[in-house]
Amino acid sequence: MRFLTRLLLLAGGLGGIFAVTLAAGLRQGLLALLGIGFGAVLQGARFGFTTGWRDYIERRDPQGLWAQMLLLVLAAAFTLPLLASHPGELVGAVAPLTISLVLGAFLFGAAMQLADGCGSGTLYKAGGGAPISFAVLPTFAFGSFLGASHQPAWIALGGLPPVDLLRYGWPVALAITVVGCGLVSWLAARGAQRHRAAGGQTSTVTAGTGWSRRWWIGALLLAALYTAHLVVAGQPWGIVYGIGLWGAKLVSALGWSPAGDPFWGTDPHALRLAEPVLFDVTSVTNFGLIYGALAASRWNGPADFRAPTAKRLLAGAVAGLVMGYSARMAFGCNVGAFLGGIASASMHGWVWFALAFVGSMVGVRLRQRLSA
Repeated sequence: MRFLTRLLLLAGGLGGIFAVTLAAGLRQGLLALLGIGFGAVLQGARFGFTTGWRDYIERRDPQGLWAQMLLLVLAAAFTLPLLASHPGELVGAVAPLTISLVLGAFLFGAAMQLADGCGSGTLYKAGGGAPISFAVLPTFAFGSFLGASHQPAWIALGGLPPVDLLRYGWPVALAITVVGCGLVSWLAARGAQRHRAAGGQTSTVTAGTGWSRRWWIGALLLAALYTAHLVVAGQPWGIVYGIGLWGAKLVSALGWSPAGDPFWGTDPHALRLAEPVLFDVTSVTNFGLIYGALAASRWNGPADFRAPTAKRLLAGAVAGLVMGYSARMAFGCNVGAFLGGIASASMHGWVWFALAFVGSMVGVRLRQRLSA
């Protein structure tokens, strides 16, 4: 029975890739394949951005943060030379340091803890069958659609222009990225050691039994997939734009007109609304991600999830709305702004990380109260 299930999962994935290729071209088919890889790795390695941060905030377990720093260093090492040698052909995730970035990152960090997943986490958990994600995803889509529509007004509040470290050359940009990630890793280790010395619950790493393999394997595979995505798509891996586009298409189907909208009424976004959804880079990768997570979660048998309470579902739905909206304020989520920004040597990625982590500290407290 398990063999048949695996055979069907493989056939479904290959069939989906073939269908996307026929409908939208070879590049989109390759992106669907990469999306399946992203989903399988996230689900299989249980590589959660949200969970990694929460583990550190609650128990000073640094494994998730260390793995994320390793992912950032590897992704930057693989892609910064490519971005430097192929300007225009390959573009990084570079954004200004605006007021909206600060506010949006903080709100996103808080909301993702209540939703039990960021953008990628919501998608891969939905693929895995987590009930809470089915409450989060629809409101996330509407929030992202609405936030994109308001994004020009938020940016107009002002701030500083983009700070692209790649202008100093990729070796300098990579060195700064490595130092920054090393500093975060060191601070996380110091915090874990102090927590242990104070008698707090500790992790297997700080107790001396080693780093869980799933974290570093996940970081290695995600970095490789991230690099392949940049080469195939010409841009870094993203999540939020595709989800917002789904919301915009649904609202359009209900009678809303994008004409005059400061975001969806302008190119290239108006073109994306008019085209089939499979022509959108982020959407087709997201679809693949969901399927990859589904396949990974069913590979060894059916998944088992506990039904959340009505209070948790309501909180997740509200958090999804906030996440979708604030992600557009902050130029992305943990993938588009945090991973993509830092791996592209853009300072906005570090600002996003700092504010979102502070927001997560608030979100974890709110989550604990809801669970009480």
